[in-house]
Amino acid sequence: MNSSSDPSSKADLEGDGVYLSIPIFSYTELGQATNNFDSEKELGDGGFGTVYYGKLKDGREVAVKRLYEHNYKRVKQFMNEIEILTRLHHKNLVCLYGCSSRRSRELLLVYEYIPNGTVADHLHGDQAKSSPLTWPIRMSIAIETASALAYLHASDIIHRDVKTTNILVDNNFSVKVADFGLSRLFPKDVTHVSTVPQGTPGYVDPEYHQSYQLTDKSDVYSFGVVLIELISSMPAVDITRHRHEINLSNLAISKIQKCAFDELIDSRLGYNSDEEVKRMTTSVAELAFQCLQQDKEIRPSMENVLQQLKIIQGGESMENLSNLAISKIQKCAVEELIDSRLGYNSDEGVKRTTTSVAELAFQCLQQDKETRLSMENVLQQLKTIQGGESLENLEEVHDDNKRSKNTLPPPSPPYCEEAGLLKNIRLPPSPVSVTAKWASSISTTPNESV
Repeated sequence: MNSSSDPSSKADLEGDGVYLSIPIFSYTELGQATNNFDSEKELGDGGFGTVYYGKLKDGREVAVKRLYEHNYKRVKQFMNEIEILTRLHHKNLVCLYGCSSRRSRELLLVYEYIPNGTVADHLHGDQAKSSPLTWPIRMSIAIETASALAYLHASDIIHRDVKTTNILVDNNFSVKVADFGLSRLFPKDVTHVSTVPQGTPGYVDPEYHQSYQLTDKSDVYSFGVVLIELISSMPAVDITRHRHEINLSNLAISKIQKCAFDELIDSRLGYNSDEEVKRMTTSVAELAFQCLQQDKEIRPSMENVLQQLKIIQGGESMENLSNLAISKIQKCAVEELIDSRLGYNSDEGVKRTTTSVAELAFQCLQQDKETRLSMENVLQQLKTIQGGESLENLEEVHDDNKRSKNTLPPPSPPYCEEAGLLKNIRLPPSPVSVTAKWASSISTTPNESV
């Protein structure tokens, strides 16, 4: 990391009036833009600062974040957010216009102004009562947020504070994910970063809280809570609920395990009157359930979550991924099915084995049980693939495969219990507070504190 990210650096950020390619605004200019930080201009506040509406001399409307303190820790967060946002470009991430100097009397960040508040405002605030979000809008919000987070993870960045108050929406309800003060740039070729858990109660990954090991799956857990908020309209934490259901994640897991979707999904969305809404909200609940698993290894990646949401929106339930796979394999579009990160386009060995596994899966998914392989046969085929032969090189299997490809199995029945194995797992509760005492699964002190 370069020296400019170090709060103790002697470099004067006001030198050229530019830092990391963004303009440096004077305190006076931003004071004028916000009417001297008038309380009536406040848009919101959080753990690190207050955000004000402002208007620059050139007419641009902006949101100015004013950090609460000017100390070493705040300077570090201030510069961390600048460094991360200046390297990112995605339509669903908030745009940083500029900042004050770190030597200014106050630390100020200047963002594009997003006029329609946060997703939390529309789910739990006054706006939720007068005009609740329709299901299509909620589904779009889920997909756009997942797209932004998948982009962050592909850029080796973990947001670390995913929640509905950090998801802004414009007048068309297009998403802008905001607040990167806690975000982390993930080093290459590491599985996790050891750091003191930070985040917002109700959204914090319990495994991260226990082990002090931050991974991209921590964001996946938090996004699972967001998905439950979108289908239920309930807040992530509510102390008026039963003590075992104060955290929405615990409430949701209990309801989904009992298949009591009608007790979880907001009835105003049309769950009981619209079969399509029922299918989609139930599928999103199942997907959220996977995101909320205690074991991070069981949770899907954000890229996988994004693809599942698109499938659900496109008319298939999450369980009918099999139909998508069958379609791609029949069209010989295996590259559209296999995760590119596995090396499909760059490693011939990976391409051969993943293609062969896809062909084997195709045989397992046949509607006619008589054409499916036995598990012993599947085991032998997998060993053969691993040993260096493609499935197509096995003459008998290849002939059977060509015959079976001509018949498209009908769709799987809706709401089938393919997630049943997961549903039987009893999970420990998430921490109600970030500072709650948990038995740590590690014996050493974290090697990095943030």
